[in-house]
Amino acid sequence: MQTANRRDFLRASCLAAVGAGLCGVNPLLALEPFKRSGAPRLSLSLAAYSFRDYFKDSNHKRDTESDPARRIDLFQFIDFCAEHGCQGAELTSYYFPPHMDHTFLIRLKRHAFLRGIEISGTAVGNTFTLPAGPDRDQEVAGVKKWIDYATIMGAPHIRIFAGAAPSGMSRDQARELCIPALEECCEYAGGKGIFLGLENHGGIVATAEEILDIVRAVKSPWLGINLDTANFHTDDPYADLAKIAPYAVNVQMKSEIQPRGKGAEPADLKRLVKMLRDANYQGYVALEYESKEDAWTAVPRLLKQMKELFAG
Repeated sequence: MQTANRRDFLRASCLAAVGAGLCGVNPLLALEPFKRSGAPRLSLSLAAYSFRDYFKDSNHKRDTESDPARRIDLFQFIDFCAEHGCQGAELTSYYFPPHMDHTFLIRLKRHAFLRGIEISGTAVGNTFTLPAGPDRDQEVAGVKKWIDYATIMGAPHIRIFAGAAPSGMSRDQARELCIPALEECCEYAGGKGIFLGLENHGGIVATAEEILDIVRAVKSPWLGINLDTANFHTDDPYADLAKIAPYAVNVQMKSEIQPRGKGAEPADLKRLVKMLRDANYQGYVALEYESKEDAWTAVPRLLKQMKELFAG
C-alpha cells in the first residue's frame, strides 16, 4: 500500500473506531487542544536522565568520570524519587540493562509500587525522518518494543522524537516521512492505552508551529506533546511554550532556558508553572536536570522548589 493511501486508511480506521465507541475518546482531541475538565493538577516526577552520569548501565560519555561510590541503578533511582517526595519516576530507556527481560520489568514495577512511586513514563531515542527501508523499519520497531515495555511496567506515556532532515532532504520532505511513522506507532500505542509524547527537540520540530503542524497532521487521539521547557531557542521561548502547552501529555522541566542569541540563563520556574496552570494541564511534570552543578546537590533543591510552586 502506498504511503499516502496507507495514511488515509489509518486515519479513517481510527476515526471509525472512535465513532463506534471502540477507542473511548473524542477524535477532536487530536485536532484541538486537550479539553480537560476540572482544575489544573501538577504531579511531581523526576527523569532518570537527570542522573545520566551515574547510572551503572549508562553509555553516557562522561560516565567513566563519575565517582564509583555514587553509581546507581534504576531501583536506587526509584528509591531516590520516593525519598524526595516525588509521585512519579520517569525511567529513561537508556539506563535499562542491555539484556533485560520481562522478569526485570516486573521486578521494577513491583519495587516502584512498594515505594509508593508511579512509573510516570519512559523516554526513547528515535529518528522518524529516514527514508523507507531497513533503518526506518528498525526505528519504528524500537518504539513499538518500548510501547510493549511500558505496558508491562504500567507506564502511561513514552517520550519520542521526530528527527532532523537528513543531508540533501528538505524539511518538508522530512516531515512527510515522519508523519506516517508516527501514525503507525500511535495506532500500535493506542491499542495498548499508551500515550506518545512528541518532544519539541529541534530538527523538524524546532518551533511551536512546526511541532503543532505535525501533531495536527497525525490526527491520533494517542499523540500529544512532550513539552520540554528548555528546547525552544527562539526570541521568546516562554511564549512558544505557551502555544504548545494545551497539547502537552507530559512535561519535562529544566532549570535553564536559552533564548535566541543568548547564553543559558536560569529558567523562571514560577512563570513556567503558571503557564501550565493557564493551559489547565493535568499530569506529570518531571524535572530533567541538565545543568553543570552536581546533580546530587542541585536535584533535591530543585525538587523542593517545584513542590512549593505546585502547592502554591
